[in-house]
Amino acid sequence: MDYQKIISEVYADIIGKENFGKVPDYIPELACIDENKFGINFTDLEHNSFGIGDFEEKFSIQSISKVFALSYVYEKLGEKLWSRVDVEPSGNAFNSLVQLEADHGIPRNPFINAGALVICDILLEICTDPKQELLQFIRDLTDDHQIFFNEKVAASEMQNSFRNAAMCNYMKSFGNIKSQPDAVIELYCHLCSIEMTCKQLSRSFLYLANEGKTPSTDEQILSLSKAKRINAILLTCGFYDESGEFSFLVGLPGKSGVGGGIVAIYPQHYCITVWSPKLNEKGNSYRGMKFLEEFTTQTGESIF
Repeated sequence: MDYQKIISEVYADIIGKENFGKVPDYIPELACIDENKFGINFTDLEHNSFGIGDFEEKFSIQSISKVFALSYVYEKLGEKLWSRVDVEPSGNAFNSLVQLEADHGIPRNPFINAGALVICDILLEICTDPKQELLQFIRDLTDDHQIFFNEKVAASEMQNSFRNAAMCNYMKSFGNIKSQPDAVIELYCHLCSIEMTCKQLSRSFLYLANEGKTPSTDEQILSLSKAKRINAILLTCGFYDESGEFSFLVGLPGKSGVGGGIVAIYPQHYCITVWSPKLNEKGNSYRGMKFLEEFTTQTGESIF
């Protein structure tokens, strides 16, 4: 399969078409990003890597960081994690409060905001310095120590976290948040502010394509069973209430972020990352979704 040729052709086709959607303005620091940025990086388990466009420019990975946090916590806690957060698709917006009442403070899955807040609460319980420990975890996965928090983005998010604060306090009323909500929100905002390139992201997610092992060092990050389960949650819940549509059109496990990034995984083969800041009405990258749909159509490769 000539992936480089396919990626180049699909990229040229997508960039020549209308770029619909809008850059999110509810996080002021993200509203400043050039809406026409567009980058792709492909990395496989044989260490082949190819990028096009703005693939070496850093951007705020936002909710993509939830996959790293989940992996870290799942490896430490094991199956008892699922007593505090479920694994079901939400069917509602990523910041919905409605389901928390119906489900007695247990978030539907770890990738909606409420679920990620619970994961952050667990990080505060099990880590001495959760921000630095998780950042180091990501650096080790990527084999790159030039990965940092963007403090301006974190501050911007904290100043506009009223809805997240409401969810966090509401879950605390059910006993599903153990730490102080302010500390949970502060950690959550920092995780969302992590900046990476498409190239770094596609490399960092290879452990989920490689049965839980980093291909460069053969280190077992997650057991095969846990890696399989995280990929399953990515497939069913990685795109909020557009997860079914992504599975239908693309057919790969993946995760999006409101910074415009999307990571998609073809287990036992490769990881591909797309970045384009303009989002569709569901909060997913417009061009990113279009690119990945056409890419898997051209390759004929999906998990189905």
